[in-house]
Amino acid sequence: MIDKIKTLISEAEAFHTTSQQDLEAFRIRFLGKKGLLNGLFAEFKSVPNEEKKAYGQAINQLKTTAQDKVNSIKLELDKKSDDQGVFGDLTRPGEPMAIGSRHPISIVKNRIIDIFSRIGFNVSEGPEIEDDWHNFTALNLPEYHPARDMQDTFFLKSDSEMLLRTHTSSVQVRYMEQHKPPIRTISPGRVYRNEAISARSHCFFHQVEGLYIDKDVSFADLKQTLEYFTTEMFGKSKIRLRPSFFPFTEPSAEVDVYWGLETETDYRMTKGTGWLEIMGCGMVDPNVLDNCGIDSKVYSGFAFGMGIDRIALLLHQIGDIRLLSENDVRFLKQFQSAF
Repeated sequence: MIDKIKTLISEAEAFHTTSQQDLEAFRIRFLGKKGLLNGLFAEFKSVPNEEKKAYGQAINQLKTTAQDKVNSIKLELDKKSDDQGVFGDLTRPGEPMAIGSRHPISIVKNRIIDIFSRIGFNVSEGPEIEDDWHNFTALNLPEYHPARDMQDTFFLKSDSEMLLRTHTSSVQVRYMEQHKPPIRTISPGRVYRNEAISARSHCFFHQVEGLYIDKDVSFADLKQTLEYFTTEMFGKSKIRLRPSFFPFTEPSAEVDVYWGLETETDYRMTKGTGWLEIMGCGMVDPNVLDNCGIDSKVYSGFAFGMGIDRIALLLHQIGDIRLLSENDVRFLKQFQSAF
């Protein structure tokens, strides 16, 4: 009888399966209510007294071996089932990906580009390190011109003509030198001026300037373009143009949009007038056209320029321009999932 139990122990030790059904059959055969172990326990009373101790030990060993075998195989099959559930089911939703944040400057710049691209303006870019010709002289700002003092410039060396561009109008000069009219382009980019850093000003900021040159371009075309832009950008079409002076445009104007006085913030931003200055503009000076190789007697055009930072502060109600360049993650996360 003990030999029979030892045979069953060997059989239990050798058992292995990858099937839940086979494992359950093994468990029922050895450990079930009508299984081998209960049958062997029932035969215990017929075992001679001198063999009962060895018989009982053999039965307990069989029970332990069978139970351990069931537990180990079950654990292995459960692990495989979990792995299959995690990695094998292609219909499972993917792990959620953290959504990045787009910088408010990029948000505003992309909106401006999108608005002007709808009416045929392309995007042109140029170097941030410029020479005197493209940044000043070609734009009707010869050496010692008093208007140069309006833009405190970072020169690379005191005796050098190389500088950090003070506006993206230099890109327009390069574009006019390389392309023939009709020209319809906008030039977004970073510019530099030697100004004190405060909540309202910085030594570098971002501009986008527009240029349209063709035959018979008029000031009315400029105003219509600006009305379209302010409507699309701010949802407000009421604008006014105040006479101003820029060396590279004649006549020149400052553009105000009527923001309204509906809230306390409106009063603060517009200083109680309801009007908000957003850009400068004007008809391109004939001298600028001639400097760039375009016949000013045949072609005319208009130009405009605005600060991207200022519009970003306005649209997102940001109170300090320095936040735009400090890379504070807490600040940037406010624009998470923005387009």
